[in-house]
Amino acid sequence: MSLSPLKVSASLYALMSITFWGVSFVSTKAVLEKMDPFSLLVVRFSIGIVFLFLIILLFKYPLRIPIKYLPHLLILGILGVFVHQVIQATALLTIHASDAGWLISFSPIFTVILSFLFLQEKLTAGKVIGITAAVSGVIMITTLGSGRTLGFTLSIGYVLMILSTLNWAVYSVLLKKLAIPMPSVVITFYMSLVGFCMTLPFFIRNKGLMQLASLEAEHWAHLLFLGIFVSAIAYWYWAKALEVMQASKVSVFLYFEPLATLISAMILLHEKFIAASLIGGCLIIAGVIIVQGKIPFIKK
Repeated sequence: MSLSPLKVSASLYALMSITFWGVSFVSTKAVLEKMDPFSLLVVRFSIGIVFLFLIILLFKYPLRIPIKYLPHLLILGILGVFVHQVIQATALLTIHASDAGWLISFSPIFTVILSFLFLQEKLTAGKVIGITAAVSGVIMITTLGSGRTLGFTLSIGYVLMILSTLNWAVYSVLLKKLAIPMPSVVITFYMSLVGFCMTLPFFIRNKGLMQLASLEAEHWAHLLFLGIFVSAIAYWYWAKALEVMQASKVSVFLYFEPLATLISAMILLHEKFIAASLIGGCLIIAGVIIVQGKIPFIKK
């Protein structure tokens, strides 16, 4: 069965978003050497806002927002931009970028669990097997993959990263359910504006301008990538993909994110290849595939 041109385009949008987000862990990790998480995000959001505003002017999209949709945009901006990015940036202070990439692919598991708890969806034997495999992968990454022996201690960075996957699951469902009748680029612009406004007070408190003065050309290159390709284009393209495809179908592209992170982390940050992290990441992805019924015998 051939795919329609719209679905092919949506798939490409989702794939590009995932690739940009995968590399974003590496760029964020690099800039955190010079800036605190909040100051980094303010600069990143401001670059994204300017870029999106120019796109809106170029294509003459309407900026006017119906009042009844203001709460929707505020909720999406807080969850999908402010909370999500603050949690991830803080987590990257203490964990490897490649591990963050593996853990973010755990997000669909939370979607299934939330559906079971709040939407009374059935939890089949196949889903239980998939969740067990994915959880085992998370445990392997956060213990053996981090260079420690298996134990009960868990770095706060890993806890925050796991929480960010839960937050992203909630955000993706809300973005689809709220279905704001506005161009996706405009929605992304206002969401980024919410994130900027909420992080700006921290930028002022932490003397962000002084931190900017210490940046080198390499750090500015990372910031431009984060602002334009991650904060602007990736969120915009993700929303465009969700306009055509179901949230569950789009979430499949999360499988590719850890690969983008792993390759870029090894090249740009010279992170070591850790077999335990790779095995744990494969367990997470295998668990997600089983949970979503992508394997025929699980469906039967």
